[in-house]
Amino acid sequence: MSKFKNSRDLVLAGSLMAAMASFASSIPASADEPKNEKCFGVAVKGMNNCAAGAGTTCAGTSTVDYQGNAWIFVPKGKCTTMKTPDGRPGSLTPSKS
Repeated sequence: MSKFKNSRDLVLAGSLMAAMASFASSIPASADEPKNEKCFGVAVKGMNNCAAGAGTTCAGTSTVDYQGNAWIFVPKGKCTTMKTPDGRPGSLTPSKS
């Protein structure tokens, strides 16, 4: 038995699916998006985006604030202008601290 009882239900379901697809395609912030870049050393403990290096697996696994090998996505060009509370700048490459 079909879940759609008449053509009106089918049209409404199709409209809803089209609206959802339109919304989903408008959401930015993907790893491949050129307007973002990885910024190392500025993520707060547990708030990194992914793969913070040895001892971590993915998002939210950094173990200390401003871990040098933990990164977050920031708008392109902003990373090196960011500073941690102790004055260290963000980096486009991982560091040991």
